[in-house]
Amino acid sequence: MSIFGRITRASFLGLVLGSITFTFCFAMLENQRLTEVRQRVEPALKEALAASSFHLGSPLFIRIFKETKELEVWLKPSKDVGYKLWKTFPIAAMSGKLGPKLKLGDAQAPEGFYTVGAGAMNPNSSFHLSFNVGYPNAYDQALKRTGNYIMVHGNQVSIGCFAMTDPVIEEIYLIADAALKKGQKSFAVHIFPFRMTEERMAQSVDSPWHEFWGNLHEGYLAFEMAHEPPVARVQSDRYIFR
Repeated sequence: MSIFGRITRASFLGLVLGSITFTFCFAMLENQRLTEVRQRVEPALKEALAASSFHLGSPLFIRIFKETKELEVWLKPSKDVGYKLWKTFPIAAMSGKLGPKLKLGDAQAPEGFYTVGAGAMNPNSSFHLSFNVGYPNAYDQALKRTGNYIMVHGNQVSIGCFAMTDPVIEEIYLIADAALKKGQKSFAVHIFPFRMTEERMAQSVDSPWHEFWGNLHEGYLAFEMAHEPPVARVQSDRYIFR
């Protein structure tokens, strides 16, 4: 083998070993962060959940209201009953205005029906802890809306995301992580411009987004009636609900 071949092979092996080392260190950092949060937060969180007949691992559903900057955590105490509201948290920071996200860089937070699976969870986020809400979903893609990495995260700063305080995201993240690990394949995140009461819908009649919001209103009412998140599908550029 030539000297060049030996050097190239050595360089390749060095890159591989370096990559393995980086991955191992990254995983260790991730584990250390989650371990620290669990040790510090879980005992009191378990007590608070138990006081409302929930447990860490109860199925999760999240609703977000942009106008009032609120995030609701709904949990399911057992298979035989619907979801019940556990807590409403204030959103610390959110950019943009009422209306959906249309394109990359518009600083808008999205509106619609999203799902979060285990792969969207990021315990090593630059914003403490985070999860990706799943924008753009099938509806957004059908309308050729662009952008990505829309998160619920900590650190209280946001452009297009939903920023919480670190103590709040720690509770939400641990609840979401436990639900996914206990068998919930994904949890729904429904994002609305405002609380979609009949009165508030009537006030929006002159908005260019009134028709779109009317479609969101259908999904809002479906949950209000059954306390089960409806399955949102896309047909003819509209959400339809099962």
